[in-house]
Amino acid sequence: MTPQEKEMEMMKSEITKEIRGIFKTNMKIFDWDIPENDDRKSAELIINVMQEAIDGLKKEISDGTYDQY
Repeated sequence: MTPQEKEMEMMKSEITKEIRGIFKTNMKIFDWDIPENDDRKSAELIINVMQEAIDGLKKEISDGTYDQY
């Protein structure tokens, strides 16, 4: 196991917790801002934007943006 893989094993639950926190925070904002919010629709829209952001990061990684971070 590489040092990066060992570190990831230690950090995995924290990263997952942070991602879920971002999602839940945005769900609350939608509920506050939209009186008759459709929670499922909001969840789908939020997760789509989060996926777009992850896809953008993946492209940056493959482009070498973080090779010397």
